[in-house]
Amino acid sequence: MTHDPVELVIFDCDGVLVDSEPLYCRVDREVFAELGAEFTEAELVEQFVGSPAEVWTALVEERRGRPLEPGWQEPFRPRYEETLDAELTAVEGVTGVLDGLDVPYCLASNGSHAEIRRNLTRTGLIGRFDDARIFSARDVARGKPAPDLFLHAAAVMGVAPERCAVVEDSPYGVRAARAAGMRAFGYCGGLTSAERLAGPDTRLFDAMHELPGLLAGVRA
Repeated sequence: MTHDPVELVIFDCDGVLVDSEPLYCRVDREVFAELGAEFTEAELVEQFVGSPAEVWTALVEERRGRPLEPGWQEPFRPRYEETLDAELTAVEGVTGVLDGLDVPYCLASNGSHAEIRRNLTRTGLIGRFDDARIFSARDVARGKPAPDLFLHAAAVMGVAPERCAVVEDSPYGVRAARAAGMRAFGYCGGLTSAERLAGPDTRLFDAMHELPGLLAGVRA
């Protein structure tokens, strides 16, 4: 099957640009336990990484057996912020990848604009993404795994979906890329196993330095 050349690379943020997923999972486990919802680390990786807010909220409410109260997140926000301030780093090798790309790139994340910018700032990546190249699920009706966010990013960037490559680390993200008619590159160097990222039109890779070669292959 012959593909159109790649004219835009769309990066997820958490787990692809910034190594935040292990930190989120650690704090999530503590917070959810305090709320009466115990999860194993494996459950958090399988069900929460990359999931939209409505999915993980429903999971917590089901596990605790009652709804979460409005504003329940507020007392816990400092715990997340302090952990990220102290420990968050860029994903190994991603800075060199961004600096070496010879096609335009942007970011599309289920996180809010404020969360995205804070994490890019913490890791020194913010200078590589101006406001016009940061897209949040808050910008569209449905976040990943729906294709809306990736289609919105491609439209704003002026590139047809079939000419976009998406770099993702979660099943929700690769599903969204496939639904958008884009090629997915599944990064397996984080928490999610290769088996859960594998699928049609998806290339898997273990280290970020491999990505430029893979992109060059599909552009050939």
